[in-house]
Amino acid sequence: MADTPQIAAMRKLGMTDEQIAETLAADKAIDRGERMSFDLSKEDEKAALRAANAGKGRKQTVYDFSQRKRKENPTKASIIAEIAKFLTEMSENACENVTITNKERQIAFRIGENDYEFTLVQKRKPKN
Repeated sequence: MADTPQIAAMRKLGMTDEQIAETLAADKAIDRGERMSFDLSKEDEKAALRAANAGKGRKQTVYDFSQRKRKENPTKASIIAEIAKFLTEMSENACENVTITNKERQIAFRIGENDYEFTLVQKRKPKN
């Protein structure tokens, strides 16, 4: 056996050539993923994993991916409809292509070559 630093260290520990050969063979087998005599059996390994994860006290998270239903706001819808009607019928700016893109929020229109968008925002009630 050629003395590598690893073998030299084993010799300093007082290991015989036979023990060194066994240790190196076992290291190679472990590196290849082979099961060794000192490994736990499959059943014991599963039991050890269960025991290691026991007592965490944490339930599995269940996610709800359903979309939340928005509450209708008839006041905003009527304001948007009135503004769209005004832009279409009474505006002095010659608005074209007036469309309600979101019935409670947005109106898109065109004046000449320029496109515009009107967005209605309802402010929240102040906290006391």
